[in-house]
Amino acid sequence: MADCQQQMAVYKPTITVTSIEGGLQEGKSVIIIGRILPDSNRLHVNLQCGSDPEADVALHINPHYKDGSEHIVYNTYQNRSWGSGQSTPDSPFVKDKLFAIEILVTKEAYKISANGKHLINYKHRIPVTQVNTISVDQDNKLEFIAYQKSVVVPYKTLIKGGLQAGNAILIYGVPNTDSKRVEFNLRHRNGIAFHYLSLFDENVVVRNTSENGIWGAEERSRDVPFIKGQLFQVKISCSAEQYEVSVNGQQAHTYKHRFTKLEDIDVFEVYGQLKLIFVHV
Repeated sequence: MADCQQQMAVYKPTITVTSIEGGLQEGKSVIIIGRILPDSNRLHVNLQCGSDPEADVALHINPHYKDGSEHIVYNTYQNRSWGSGQSTPDSPFVKDKLFAIEILVTKEAYKISANGKHLINYKHRIPVTQVNTISVDQDNKLEFIAYQKSVVVPYKTLIKGGLQAGNAILIYGVPNTDSKRVEFNLRHRNGIAFHYLSLFDENVVVRNTSENGIWGAEERSRDVPFIKGQLFQVKISCSAEQYEVSVNGQQAHTYKHRFTKLEDIDVFEVYGQLKLIFVHV
């Protein structure tokens, strides 16, 4: 399965230098998702002009997350020399926790966010057209390196070829601090095969199926698995018998198939009040 909005997505990359075919473009985002390992002492992300060890670095992001020294440094390396660094106080990066960095390319600057929180607008010192490589250090566990159009809610994407047993959908996002709901739908031409709705005010999760505009019997349970303002990873796995939903690596819910023509399920949707960072289908 593939997301038509993604130009490039590498799942669990085994190498830490990734080329961007065609180079950076305005309006697109670089996404780095991973986990800070417990014994990690550093993290850096570079947007480079090539993969040579001495290549110019248009953007260097270096979070410091030792106790008492949390901050993030940003800089540029050009003609074998570092420029004047910039920094932001505090850091959303925590050891043994998931992180998601989003770098949106604009005409004037890189708009940098982490875990859904805007950090800084870093003005270009090297033309964007020269940047074609992403480099991340090896001290942490990477889940995805991606380059894509920015994703917004409501969100809809096609599942090419339809859903199949063994497929999984991964969603990364952050519920707004005033969020009322987070909703995921797997849809076919005549309805919704799997509707997964978290309602914060009621603290319930609803699962259901809709066919030709008629809803079936709801499955409801307490305890929304999301925390407002905090990064989540949702994995919706499809087996021959059911959907399995895990949140941040912990199984949350299962839902037996009511609509069994999996190959006809060809649309995935996201609704609600959340910052959507990355979807992999």
